[in-house]
Amino acid sequence: MNPLKNIGVEIIELNKWDQYLRGMWDYHFATGLSASEKMIIYMDQFLWHLFSYKKIECLKKIEAKTASNNLNKQTCYIFYQNQSRTFILENPMHVKAEHFEQENDIYIVDKEFNWTYVQTHEEQCGPYFYIKQ
Repeated sequence: MNPLKNIGVEIIELNKWDQYLRGMWDYHFATGLSASEKMIIYMDQFLWHLFSYKKIECLKKIEAKTASNNLNKQTCYIFYQNQSRTFILENPMHVKAEHFEQENDIYIVDKEFNWTYVQTHEEQCGPYFYIKQ
């Protein structure tokens, strides 16, 4: 997260928000799937399977990075799939997808859960970008 501090982003660590943010991400982006559909695509393992199993249309790879980079970002949350580390980013307008290329299974989402950018651990999957229409 140090490169983000170098571009003027205020990073606030949140304690014990990981379950809450994962649940909110699921609620806002995967509401169209039943519990059994989520099980079939292993969303209990990785939320981003919503995209890799093509359950909703999203941007991938270069298009995902470009869309994320061009977004007028306000306050964002960051959380990880299998870690309890969670953060709020204040003043993230200069945050780019490239800042997260070395991260695994990281989710960046705006405060209202209108869009999300996901960097996966699998080279052939993602990154993904989704914005609600």
